[in-house]
Amino acid sequence: MGTATQLRINRDRLQQRLDTLAAIGQLPDGGVRRTAYSVEDLAARQWVKESMQTAGMTVNIDAAGNIIGRYDGSEDLPAIATGSHIDTVPTGGRYDGALGVLAGIEVVATLNESGQRLRHPLEVIVFTDEEGEMMGSKAMAGTAKLSDPEHFRRLDGEAIQPCLQRVGGDWDALAIAQRTDQDIAAYLELHVEQGGVLESEQCQIGVVQGIVSLQRFQVAITGRPNHAGTTPMPLRNDALYAASLLVAAVHDVAVDIPGDQVATVGLLNVMPNAPNIVPGRVELTIDMRDLSLETLSQMVDGLKQRIQAIAASTGTHIELQPQHFVEPTLASPVVQAAISTVCEDLQLTHYSMPSRAIHDAQEIGRFTAMGMIFVPSQAGVSHAEDEYTSPEQCAQGADVLLHTLLRLDDQL
Repeated sequence: MGTATQLRINRDRLQQRLDTLAAIGQLPDGGVRRTAYSVEDLAARQWVKESMQTAGMTVNIDAAGNIIGRYDGSEDLPAIATGSHIDTVPTGGRYDGALGVLAGIEVVATLNESGQRLRHPLEVIVFTDEEGEMMGSKAMAGTAKLSDPEHFRRLDGEAIQPCLQRVGGDWDALAIAQRTDQDIAAYLELHVEQGGVLESEQCQIGVVQGIVSLQRFQVAITGRPNHAGTTPMPLRNDALYAASLLVAAVHDVAVDIPGDQVATVGLLNVMPNAPNIVPGRVELTIDMRDLSLETLSQMVDGLKQRIQAIAASTGTHIELQPQHFVEPTLASPVVQAAISTVCEDLQLTHYSMPSRAIHDAQEIGRFTAMGMIFVPSQAGVSHAEDEYTSPEQCAQGADVLLHTLLRLDDQL
């Protein structure tokens, strides 16, 4: 076994880093609140920058507020990059995003301590506001709506310009944050799965095939409100009954097609929402996801056919409005193969799977070779205070990250 193959990250130090970062914005119940641009986010960013420098990196902030730690390579080549985000949802966990950033820092610390450099420069990137509008990765990919600062206005009403200024960015110069495959030859992100597939398959590592496309609709069902006691069943135009048929139809269009696609009704508003009134209007959302645009199109076509039939049979009017669409991003076959080979070398079981959650890698993969490594999430829990991935699982993912980066450095 060669010296490089024997390299392992420092498991205890990685866990200590995770604990330290989790303490910034920690909630009484053990969860973490470190929303983008907040005081807690600023404190965490400062600590991460110092950690990068201690590990042997130079640190810069781009116009989107992305923190970029750079460990120089031995040759004049495009960088190989890794990273994730450190902002959280309002009541998040300690591993989502944070593991990818801190494992990247740990990889550099391990290389630096062993006196090794890659041929390529190695960058560890902390992307700005992943949990909101993905400002950092969209700016880097050139997909941010530069002409529309209102698109990035915060939920609390604050404009994006002062937010970026707080983290060292500059809205007016945002275009210069864009990079190409001449700057970054490949991007690899380690992340907790945020689901229960790896645990159910009893596999240690997930090799991500790609990040799914998302199609979201807003639906309005209009019937006629009427007295619940005096309106006979055949004379009703019950919007909620129509909605219940539609909820079942959404489930059916997903399971009736072979594959791993998913579809969800996640929000329902019933009006007038009174116990003695036949509901006259229902508003709901439909969320559909799959790696294949063709499959997604089949699901949408099937949904529209079912909507017509439900409207006709219930005497209601159903309006389907597209609300949000995200193109899928496939992982590079070269990067997937490298991850799989490293798992075999390290004697770790692995499983090929799509990512049904959105990550910064989706945007970065639009301009360069992209791959993701998943480690299990206990009981499939994420975005919650009881999100948990064991120290051993974190270390296994970080070791796979280290050796995949070494392998890509040789191959690219």
